[in-house]
Amino acid sequence: MRWIRQHLVVIAGLLTLAYMILPNVVVMVFSFNKPNGRFNYAWQQFSLDAWKDPCGVADMCGSLSLSLQLAAWATVGAVVLGTMIAFALVRYRFRARGAINSLIFLPMAMPEVVMAASLLTLFLNMGAELGFWTVLIAHIMFCLSFVVTAVKARVMSMDPRLEEAARDLYAGPVQTFLRVTLPIAAPGIAAGALLAFALSFDDFIITNFNAGSTVTFPMFVWGSAQRGTPVQINVIGTAMFVIAVLVVVAGQMVTNRRKKTATA
Repeated sequence: MRWIRQHLVVIAGLLTLAYMILPNVVVMVFSFNKPNGRFNYAWQQFSLDAWKDPCGVADMCGSLSLSLQLAAWATVGAVVLGTMIAFALVRYRFRARGAINSLIFLPMAMPEVVMAASLLTLFLNMGAELGFWTVLIAHIMFCLSFVVTAVKARVMSMDPRLEEAARDLYAGPVQTFLRVTLPIAAPGIAAGALLAFALSFDDFIITNFNAGSTVTFPMFVWGSAQRGTPVQINVIGTAMFVIAVLVVVAGQMVTNRRKKTATA
C-alpha cells in the first residue's frame, strides 16, 4: 500500500493513457481482420487483404482526399488569420479589445450543432451553394479560435526585450519579425496548425449541415456504418494514428536536440 500511495499519480496517468489508447489499439487490430459478413465487429481471421488494397471500397479514397484538402486549406486559413489576430490582441490596445477576446472563445464553448445550424442559415440566406467552399469557410471559422488561443499563449510569454535588442542592432521591422519574433512564436503556431488540421479532418456535425452533396471521410464512415463497416476504414484510421504519433515523436526529438545544443 505504501508503494501504491507513493506512485499513485504515475499509476493514474498510465491508466488514463491506456484508456485513451485502447480504442486506437482495437482499430489497429481489426484492420487485420477478415470478417465473414459486412460488419467488422467480431474477430474472424488474420488477413492483409485490406492493407493490400486500402482503396478497395468505392468512393472511400475520394472522400479521404477531399477531407485532407479541406483540412489543409482550413489549417492555412486559420493559421494566417489566427496568428494575426493573436498578435493584435496581445501587442495592441484598441476599443472593444476585451469583447473580442471573449468572442474568440465563443466557437469553442458553443455546441457544434448550434454553430452548424447557424452557419447553414447564414449560407442559405446568402444564397450560397452548399459544397466544398461552404464547408471550408465553416472549418476556418471554428478552427480560428483554437489557433488564436495557442498562438496568443505563446506571444504573451515572449520577452519584448529580444525584439528591442534586434532593433538596437539596426534590424528592420521585417527582419526582426522573420528572425526573432516568428521563430519564437513558431511552436505556438505549429501547435495551432496541428490542432486545426486534426479538428477539420475529424469534424462531422458542422460538415454534415453545410456540405450539400459533398462527402468527406467522416461522413463516408458514418454512411458506411449504416450498411456495413469495411475493413479499409480501420486501415485508414490506423495509418492516420501512426502518422500522428510519428509527427509527435519527431517533434519531441527535435525539441530535445535543440535543448541539448543550447546547453552544450
